[in-house]
Amino acid sequence: MKNNVVLVLLVLAATTVLAQQPKTNKGIFKTYEPGYFQNTILKGIEEFESSKEAPPAKKTFKADPSDYNIPTDKNAFKQYWHNEPVSQANTNTCWCFSTTSFFESEIYRLTGQKVRISEMFTVYYEYLERAEAWVKTRGNIYFGEGSEGNAVTKIWKKYGCVPYESYTGYLPGQTFYNHQIMFDELKSYTEFVKKNNLWDEASVLANFRAILDHYMGTPPETVTVSGKTMSPKDYMNNVLKFKPDDYCDVLSYMQQPYWQQVEYEVSDNWWHNKDYYNIPLDDYMSVIKNALKKGYTVAIGGDVSEAGFLAREANAAVVPAFDIPSSAIDENARQFRFSNETTTDDHGMHIVGYLEKDGTTWFLVKDSGAGSRTGGKEKNLNFGYYFFHEDYVKLKMMDCMVHKDMMKEFLPKFK
Repeated sequence: MKNNVVLVLLVLAATTVLAQQPKTNKGIFKTYEPGYFQNTILKGIEEFESSKEAPPAKKTFKADPSDYNIPTDKNAFKQYWHNEPVSQANTNTCWCFSTTSFFESEIYRLTGQKVRISEMFTVYYEYLERAEAWVKTRGNIYFGEGSEGNAVTKIWKKYGCVPYESYTGYLPGQTFYNHQIMFDELKSYTEFVKKNNLWDEASVLANFRAILDHYMGTPPETVTVSGKTMSPKDYMNNVLKFKPDDYCDVLSYMQQPYWQQVEYEVSDNWWHNKDYYNIPLDDYMSVIKNALKKGYTVAIGGDVSEAGFLAREANAAVVPAFDIPSSAIDENARQFRFSNETTTDDHGMHIVGYLEKDGTTWFLVKDSGAGSRTGGKEKNLNFGYYFFHEDYVKLKMMDCMVHKDMMKEFLPKFK
């Protein structure tokens, strides 16, 4: 009986305590300020690591710009209309930015229209073309970000083009392109397809589109211009009145016969295009110079990794005598460097003007890469441009694109 009384008293006491507590326990969200780990432990680790002597910066051997009478102001050049330089940011799409800029200048020259065309519309469909070729060749193509200027011609002929404002390729809030993660994902997917023999073209293209849409947005199927809705091809044909077939890709190297249309044997010509007009070096230089003197601009591509490429020092490119004297620059010197791969297919740019100075020609080159932007727009008066000495073009710029009118005297020589 006594035990029962004690038990009853304990139950009543517990009930009283529970009755005094809240019926529910509430959770809250709280943002914590950095604590001991962040303020003390991590800080101590960082202070120790930063106290270690940093390895010396690697020195790069460059020409001394003070040895050359380099132009200092882009406004000294005879220029033709072009849009202001825009940045390709963290993408390897110079081939598209340079050629699109060239086509914009051509559209103005031919029609008087000042337009900005979307580069990323072309880039998007170039990736789809690669995906299709990846399946058709069972993975036997070069898969990279780079391409050639005539890839723009190829894409515009098939898909058309759109105004920049119709498709920027930016995600909301993005101010600079960054294709690194996107490309890594595309590359990994192509390797997965090959490893597992998943050669269904529709499936591969659908997955490519899903990746591209996620990182670039979905390109429009139609655009509206002056109140009229049209396809990208109609925009190119009827508004811009642009004819991609009116342009020639010109090459000058000895490993293929002159006066024939040949393949440009570089990895970025991943579809092995054989439309390049291969001409002797002196004729190649005359095409570029004559085009500029007659009011045309020129797209160019070649090597930008030489000791005479003074991007940070002077926004310029020269050929120092310790590399090769000017008088010795000929087709053999050019081919020698291409064959031993000291000349590579690095970068595409757009020549928009020229200057005759001290008996030589300097070219004003519009650029989308970061090198021409050193110092920022406030400090760099030539922000987005380079000054190329004609020797540098002669030795290191392997190909160019011009309107067919600039090849009139040469085209009859081709079979």
